[in-house]
Amino acid sequence: MASVETTAEGSAENNNYNPKVVLNFDPEKPKQGAEFIWTLQATWQLVRTRLAMDSEFDQPVCKKKKLWETVAATVTDNLRSAGSQDVTVKAYECDLKWRNMLATYRKNAERAKRLGAQSVHWEFFQTMHNVLGKSRQDLAAQKKLNGGKLGRAIQAKKFTPILPTPTLPSAPYSSRPPQDVLQLYLELQERKINLWAQQKALEERKIEAINNLARAISNLAEENHSQLPNESSG
Repeated sequence: MASVETTAEGSAENNNYNPKVVLNFDPEKPKQGAEFIWTLQATWQLVRTRLAMDSEFDQPVCKKKKLWETVAATVTDNLRSAGSQDVTVKAYECDLKWRNMLATYRKNAERAKRLGAQSVHWEFFQTMHNVLGKSRQDLAAQKKLNGGKLGRAIQAKKFTPILPTPTLPSAPYSSRPPQDVLQLYLELQERKINLWAQQKALEERKIEAINNLARAISNLAEENHSQLPNESSG
């Protein structure tokens, strides 16, 4: 079914709101019912909601129709919370509106690339470019990596990166010996002192024994000498 949609988007050259008629065909679009009018408030709600789910749209784990239903429900809830109680946004309306805005964004992105960002006056551009511009740069870098020799080698698992061996920081030099070395030195000195004391005591015992032996010999000699005159007189 063909439908005529009136959008309130600005052109790629300025920020003026000029109605634009877009002819769309969507088999899921109902045949009856009033067409949703995208106000500035509703458009901002769509932009913020869709950009917040950009990673889910890039790597979807379900059909994108389900994602657009989530976007539509979020936009509807936000608009009703803001006071528009009779508003209901459909998933296909969000999808078509975003496609139109995406086309306008791409034109402005090319203009900004050629003439600079100051040449773009579309009020949604910077908000969309902060998310979509980064995504496009990451995608281009990934394609460049996959297309090069390095990317092919990594994909084929034939490339083993050799990482440099980290150098260990050298321990700071200190003139003072470690505590355990000092303790060992003191123990050795104490053992030497004890050994010297034992040797001294042994020498003193030897001297005392020699003195005792000398006194015993002297006493024995005196006794023998005193007995000799008595025997000669008898």
